[in-house]
Amino acid sequence: MCQPWVVSNTAKRPPICVLGLGLIGGSLLRAAAAAGYPVYGYNRSVEGARAATADGYDAGTDLAVALTRAAEQDALIVVAVPMPALAHILDRVAEIAPDCALTDVTSVKGAVLDAVTDAGLRARFVGGHPMTGTAHSGWQAGSVSLFQGAPWVLAVDDGVDPQVWMTVMRLALDCGAVVVPARSDEHDAAAAAISHLPHLLAEALSQTAAEVPLAFALAAGSFRDGTRVAGTAPELVRAMCEANATDLLTALDRALDLLIRARQGLATHRSVAELVEAGHAARVRYDSFPRPDLVNVTVGEPGWRDGLAAAGRAGAVIRSALPGPDSLG
Repeated sequence: MCQPWVVSNTAKRPPICVLGLGLIGGSLLRAAAAAGYPVYGYNRSVEGARAATADGYDAGTDLAVALTRAAEQDALIVVAVPMPALAHILDRVAEIAPDCALTDVTSVKGAVLDAVTDAGLRARFVGGHPMTGTAHSGWQAGSVSLFQGAPWVLAVDDGVDPQVWMTVMRLALDCGAVVVPARSDEHDAAAAAISHLPHLLAEALSQTAAEVPLAFALAAGSFRDGTRVAGTAPELVRAMCEANATDLLTALDRALDLLIRARQGLATHRSVAELVEAGHAARVRYDSFPRPDLVNVTVGEPGWRDGLAAAGRAGAVIRSALPGPDSLG
């Protein structure tokens, strides 16, 4: 039976089993290996697994073998597959390695938490989302440095196990990220505004420009930066946006309201001042948003989840391992 890993500054790094070796999973495999973790991976496509193996990493295409190994070694399982494949993967985890610590790197958290609960795996699960990436996908798109300085959300939902949370926190820190604690519902509302909505805006901007003669010939920095994420594979964009439909609808309605008001101002007064000035002020606020170190919460103490959620909401990040269950007594 898998047991929780108690993380401390001198703790032995647990084995890591990464399921899915695309951009995020492949980068995690590389980063965890570079940090000294015993790490191996599974990938559905033969091409991806072979590419990882050719680069010197331990990877295969047999899910049952990977999960059996995880169960035998008390590994932390990291699910790094797209949302459409999630239910199948979780079913196999529940069948073969149900007691292992479990996390994910998916861009939505509520839908994943529901799927994990349905699979009977919630007691050992900590949701995660590294807020990083590129417009490219697959093993070859990965990088050992992808997570350097990136926010890595770790869920602090009710019932999250403190020892498993410590294990996942340590992995994220060792991969070079800073940890942002958040509740799954709050993460999804924020991700809709700063990740999923930008994808739809980029697609709309790309399509609008494509319909204007000469536009592509003149396009430069503004268009390039505004449409960068439109280069992401459509199936990946659909998976993240559709899995977060409720929160994305709220963000999309707000953006449409702002654009409609800007259109009305332009048509009536030949002015877009309201939107431009408010948007500029919001961007300036983002540029100066504080990122203080979160150091005053002990994982596992009474109220620790609420304390971490409040600190994350205020902008605090974890840059070095917090004290946890192994230091409480």
